Amino acid sequence: MQNVIAIFDVGKTNKKLVLFDENYTIIYEQNTQLAETTDEDNFPCEDLHALTEWIKNSFDAIITDGRFNIKAINFCAYGASFVYLDENENPVTHLYNYLKPFPQKLQQRFYKKYGGISAFTKESASPVLGSLNAGMQLYRLKHEKPKSFSTIKYALHLPQYLHYILTKNFATDITSIGCHTNLWNFNQHAYHQWINNESIEKYFAPILPSVSSIPFEYNNKKYLSGIGLHDSSAALIPYLHSFNEPFVLISTGTWCISLNPFNHSMLTDYELHQDCLCFLNYKGEPVKASRLFAGYEHEQQVKILSEYFRKPEDYFTTINYDAALLKKNQRKNITQPVSDKNAMVQQSLFKERDLKKFKTYEQAYHQLMSDIMQQQVHALKLVLQGTAVQKIFVDGGFSKNDVYMNLLAISFPEMEVYAATVSHASALGAALLMHEHWNENPIPGNLIAVKLFKPL
Repeated sequence: MQNVIAIFDVGKTNKKLVLFDENYTIIYEQNTQLAETTDEDNFPCEDLHALTEWIKNSFDAIITDGRFNIKAINFCAYGASFVYLDENENPVTHLYNYLKPFPQKLQQRFYKKYGGISAFTKESASPVLGSLNAGMQLYRLKHEKPKSFSTIKYALHLPQYLHYILTKNFATDITSIGCHTNLWNFNQHAYHQWINNESIEKYFAPILPSVSSIPFEYNNKKYLSGIGLHDSSAALIPYLHSFNEPFVLISTGTWCISLNPFNHSMLTDYELHQDCLCFLNYKGEPVKASRLFAGYEHEQQVKILSEYFRKPEDYFTTINYDAALLKKNQRKNITQPVSDKNAMVQQSLFKERDLKKFKTYEQAYHQLMSDIMQQQVHALKLVLQGTAVQKIFVDGGFSKNDVYMNLLAISFPEMEVYAATVSHASALGAALLMHEHWNENPIPGNLIAVKLFKPL
């Protein structure tokens, strides 16, 4: 039997169970997608029962598989989501969707009561994001559904609920508190005062160190479990283990999130307006981040391009960077500068382009990526400011995009720009946090493969 650590990696769309051996090589992977359900307002949400059963059934399957000796487990999951349990440890409500619209009047009342938007967002290190500020979900429940609220005994962040499913242990993790929840006062390094004012803190489990190892018994056998952590914070951990010099990580997917673990300065009004925020890493330190909805925009625009130019939807994957096409666009005065006043969540200028001005898909695609890059450069500069960062790593979808990577290298000629490849960075980060509890081998030095892009 092979010694392994099991990681449950729960995303909004994909749920994964990954087994790493002692060299952090993936030796087993299970992927699934669970159908959503709807809440009492008919808004789509995670099916909490289906998720719970998947965790249990998947764990049952691997502990009875004769190939693996499960030495430890851990969890990572998307943030901004709570599971509420009553005194019998049964769910009180649905697992509400963080995209659910938040009532404007209630939101205005909250910020007015607790110091105003400018002061509060600086203290909580997050813009006003509605339900994405997970603490606001509790505030809403208290004021809109007091009957349900009165039955709550435990409010668990989603990663810690996953931990609870198998261990029956209650914990809170700092990375889950520190992901734009409005719960944490970054100036005072403690829960924000409004938590006490609203008598909410009593529903939170004790904050345990992210590196905690909790012994538990399951089917008459003993195991060790981590307490779970927020997936974006987990994804940083392999990079922090692998590189000593200051760096920025651009994690690309639906969102392009620029994370600077070496920028601890407090957010300004301007940065908050530009959709910057701070995460807390597993050590409880702030990580300044900016967000760009570029992956989503790219996905939508390549559908339009493929239809207009009669190409397959994945045709963009065949395109390599071509400086001549960019010069052609510039000569025709197609390119316009992006305004610094544009919030980073907005689309680039490409949506306003007239496709008739482009003779080929390739020419139009280079303009799309050039427009996205103008936004990306602006977003990245927001978190680079005042730091000694000399390395930029890109992981996720755009790390495999030759046009994006070359444009980024050209935009930052004074820096080293790398495309990084690491399989399941969030799951690997969650595994590495448990290293001392299950693995006697040293952490390998080759966890991340990188490719340097130099300005052409």
